[in-house]
Amino acid sequence: MKIALGADHGGFNYKNKIKEYLASTGIEVLDVGTFSAESCDYPDIAHKVAKSVASGDAEKGILVCGTGIGMSIAANKIFGIRAALCSDTFSAKATREHNDSNILCLGERAIGEGLMFEIVKVWLETPFSNEERHKRRIDKIEI
Repeated sequence: MKIALGADHGGFNYKNKIKEYLASTGIEVLDVGTFSAESCDYPDIAHKVAKSVASGDAEKGILVCGTGIGMSIAANKIFGIRAALCSDTFSAKATREHNDSNILCLGERAIGEGLMFEIVKVWLETPFSNEERHKRRIDKIEI
């Protein structure tokens, strides 16, 4: 599996921790930045990750900013992307099972580090349910 990973300055620390975690599990990481804690524009990073996923260069993506909100809004502007902001494991599981989300968005300033790792793990390990009702609903999103 290959994961596109990105963050702005508000998510820089968690991005690096997620990168280490993914590498330790054997997952290939495409790190699109940012590469410092200096202020940068989150839409630039969100679009890089989203375009990597939409094009098939990466299977899934993870984005981190201060709240996760801006990243999710920007990523969802790219056709074929279903970016989900999660701050609990229930939502992380549901968004994979029901929505087949392909980008996970997290807020470094909104959740603790331990919870962040739990959310990433659940999101990565949960498959799409493949139920017809969920497929039908996803088809209605991409108009």
